Amino acid sequence: MACDMSTTINLRKLEYSPLANPLLEPTEVTVKKRYVKTGTSEELVSTSTGEIRQTAAIYTVDERDDASFVKVFAAGVAAAYDLGRTASRVFQLVLQEYERSPMRQGFAESIELAWFNDGLSGRSVDMSEKTFQRGLKELLAKQFLAPRSPSTFWVNPALFFKGDRVKFITEYRRKSTHMNSTLIKANAKSGTQ
Repeated sequence: MACDMSTTINLRKLEYSPLANPLLEPTEVTVKKRYVKTGTSEELVSTSTGEIRQTAAIYTVDERDDASFVKVFAAGVAAAYDLGRTASRVFQLVLQEYERSPMRQGFAESIELAWFNDGLSGRSVDMSEKTFQRGLKELLAKQFLAPRSPSTFWVNPALFFKGDRVKFITEYRRKSTHMNSTLIKANAKSGTQ
């Protein structure tokens, strides 16, 4: 399911999905010149083309305390999805609400985001309701959340979890010339390298 960022989201006219979380399926979100995938990805051999991909990986493990972990996690997700400043702040608030949500089988499938008493769930968040709504629109557009009811939202389980580790993977690919990519495709079809 690809996200079309050219569509303007109107919070008053959301299509609700009260029974099923539409974010359980793998998604792709286009972010400027790259895309971010959630869900399962291809192995080193593409099952669709038979292309063998050689990959070098550099792996680093960094242990953090709880507060630092949440900040690093939120910053990493915000950077991967190219969230604006307002959406990044709202994402942090939504993560805090998620942490307070009751869990079933290790995760919460939806969260309540009610704005009242000049704050989120009655708690002051140092932003106006309009600012919160701007950030919420971006999170909806980039499929972090999906509307379940007027104040309840499905969460994307790939982006919201209560685990103790996270991996951010960036794959760098060489730009290929048109001639080179044509050769690769021809070789993949014929089964040669």
